[in-house]
Amino acid sequence: MKRRALLKNLGGLLLVPALPFNNTFEEKTPVIRMAHLTDVHLKDKWDAPARFAKCLHHVQQQKGVNFIMNGGDIVFDMNKENIDTVNAQWKLWHSVMRAECSLPVHYTLGNHDIWWNENDNGQALYGKQYSLEQMQLVSPYYSFIKNGWKFIVLDSVHLDIDGTWYIGKLGDEQFSWLANELKTSPTNMPVCVISHIPILSATLMVDDNDGGNKWEILGGDMHTDTSKIVSLFYQHPNVKLCLSGHIHLRDKVVYNNVTYICNGAVSGSWWEGNKRETAPGYGLIDLYADGSFNEQYVIY
Repeated sequence: MKRRALLKNLGGLLLVPALPFNNTFEEKTPVIRMAHLTDVHLKDKWDAPARFAKCLHHVQQQKGVNFIMNGGDIVFDMNKENIDTVNAQWKLWHSVMRAECSLPVHYTLGNHDIWWNENDNGQALYGKQYSLEQMQLVSPYYSFIKNGWKFIVLDSVHLDIDGTWYIGKLGDEQFSWLANELKTSPTNMPVCVISHIPILSATLMVDDNDGGNKWEILGGDMHTDTSKIVSLFYQHPNVKLCLSGHIHLRDKVVYNNVTYICNGAVSGSWWEGNKRETAPGYGLIDLYADGSFNEQYVIY
């Protein structure tokens, strides 16, 4: 085509100098990579210590993990156990962690980490105090900031209204604290919330209902104050991610632009294989400066 014809056909198009073509895409770099390990239930049985060590090694082989977020149910069970059994379980925990883990750990209190033996309720370590001392925590709920993200760790386990067992909730004092934590956080600071009992989860729909026409969700399986909490989160769009455990099943629910992830269990079905279709594993989560994240469930 001759130059005059070319210009005529181009009409009003603006010609610009050719630019070199770049076929590479810029990938975001996470500001934090964390591993979410929940429901370890460590006990000197079923080869659990060696298998937990294998999990810790697997986590530390992942590139760039900054810290471990422990989701609770650390030891096998403290409920109604005698003090010698409780001491032995925690001694084993500290022994494995000292020998096999070099990463910082932030802890969450689980229902199996609470000493509820009615015969010992007059002792100073009754309830949550024993485990708080083992985890070196002053309070069962707390927050911390790392690399531009705020992490809020909740205490989701409380005695039921009859005082005999537990349910998932925050209580008035902790809820007020949570509301203030969100209110006083910069609106451009993304927030990750960690609880042991799920705030919101679809895993409970998987349980058998014996052919009935409804599911029964017990107060010990999911937060009983879910509606109140999600309404609070709705007022704070910087709440991006909520992590939990407790059910030993893996799911992801997105509601009001908040992602709720129940991250299975390191112990699977209490060290006896899979819990239904969820294999023993842990969550690996990349958090970015803009409040976005990538996550996966890693079978170790």
